[in-house]
Amino acid sequence: MSEGPRLLEAGEEDAGQRIDNYLRRVLKGVPKGLIYRLLRTGQVRVNRRRTKPHYRLEAGDSVRIPPVSGRSTRAGKVPERLQSRLGDRILYEDDRLIIINKPSGVPVHGGSGLHFGLIDALRQARPDARYLELAHRLDRETSGCLIIAKRRSTLRRLHAALRANRVEKRYLALVRG
Repeated sequence: MSEGPRLLEAGEEDAGQRIDNYLRRVLKGVPKGLIYRLLRTGQVRVNRRRTKPHYRLEAGDSVRIPPVSGRSTRAGKVPERLQSRLGDRILYEDDRLIIINKPSGVPVHGGSGLHFGLIDALRQARPDARYLELAHRLDRETSGCLIIAKRRSTLRRLHAALRANRVEKRYLALVRG
């Protein structure tokens, strides 16, 4: 039983986002290479026209997405012990963002042999959350505060602040010996 293509309308929150990044968000778990192939071969269309990966969406754009079979194994089931461990580490949360104290040893994204990461755990714990995206990253072995945006507009403002060095970062290294 094959589904037909989906037609989505870009909203205000999507305005200004590149089509390739929009597709990565909408087609969660689909390999990046497949998304770029869909764009390159014209299977994804914006306002009935072929589009390039760097095209920036405008509110009201009509996006045609072909049926994509299956999901990658990247976003696997997050172990229950990690879920409960992360729930206790939320430092701040409001309707725009979450700040979490990421423990050492937990990746922010799945990959390198792991099928889940912190962002996957948050998305699994909050299935009704429409939008959860990382504002920045920390290495797997690094612990520290991680900011997750709950809205695209918040993510854009956070990225602008990070690029303009308007975010104060403090690092503390504990060493032995």
